[in-house]
Amino acid sequence: MSKIRRVLQLLHEADLSQREAARAAGVSKSCVSDIASRARAAGLPWAQARALDDDALHARLHPAPVARSARHLEPEWAQVHQQLKRPGVTLQLLWEEYQLAHDGRAYKYSAFCDKYAAFARSLKRSMRQVHKAGERLFVDYAGQTVELVDINSCEITRAQIFVAVLGASNLTYACATRTQQAEDWVRSIIAALEFIGGVPRLLVPDQPRALMARPDRYEPTAHRLLAELGDHYGVAILPARPAHPKDKAKVEVGVQVVERWILARLRERRFINLGELNRAIAPLLTQLNERAFKKLPGSRRSAFEQMERAALSPLPAAPMQVARFKLARVNIDYHVEYEGHYYSVPHRLVPACRTSTGAPRAA
Repeated sequence: MSKIRRVLQLLHEADLSQREAARAAGVSKSCVSDIASRARAAGLPWAQARALDDDALHARLHPAPVARSARHLEPEWAQVHQQLKRPGVTLQLLWEEYQLAHDGRAYKYSAFCDKYAAFARSLKRSMRQVHKAGERLFVDYAGQTVELVDINSCEITRAQIFVAVLGASNLTYACATRTQQAEDWVRSIIAALEFIGGVPRLLVPDQPRALMARPDRYEPTAHRLLAELGDHYGVAILPARPAHPKDKAKVEVGVQVVERWILARLRERRFINLGELNRAIAPLLTQLNERAFKKLPGSRRSAFEQMERAALSPLPAAPMQVARFKLARVNIDYHVEYEGHYYSVPHRLVPACRTSTGAPRAA
């Protein structure tokens, strides 16, 4: 005999109190009170309960919960996530618009924020960084390289792959360069700005020696060429901290995507020069930017066109002319040597003449 049947029998046939029935059945008084309450709520007198088997009796007193229709309308969380990337857009504003559109069926603000936070956590198990449209362009070089085979000498060299990613839309640019010297960095950044058709507020590179005259965690000093790039395009340089890849997580992921989506598809091809390699990269780059997101609406290209293009500053009238800089010592004939050529400089730059003892000679 089940405990439910035994309790009901003691209450109705033996006419015991709830405390006495609890002691006789070996259960707590609250358990007896609960069984009696459920029987009254189910409209089940003892005469009917006695005719039921144990499973049917349990089902009458413990019916399965009935799902009620949701009163609140769920927002499109993916759209909310994308809208937050627009300048000036906040959760408070998006909640107010959502509440006006679904009056009476909208979540309260606190629940709206909690549910969005749960959605954002589902995208990736890491700290989420919200990048505003037109704010940052992340740049880096991929670890993988591509072979270039000289058709005359059969000499094999390795082309370097430059990658740039916009923070809000994830629009990606990639190209091949001969080296990772300062000139290649700057020319690639200029090409990336031409590709996106505008200038963001911040440029976020790593701190390689080619770009940084003095790498530092807090106050790095950029080389003159990179500083001139920032002046010409009106973009601030904000290098990522050394050994902090999450400072430029966008381009870290972008490098991985380029390696898997572009370089992996070119692994069986052989190239003879950078021009041929870049012509092969271009159509794959277009496909990558037009490929649909997995969890968010649209693609890199559509997200860029919808929210980021208008937030970029215009490009200058003419692209920057990339110069080369070299520290040189002025000879006594007020000339300096550069790549086998000699150039005169102002006489005042000639070092002071010295006597045989090493002391400066009076003018």
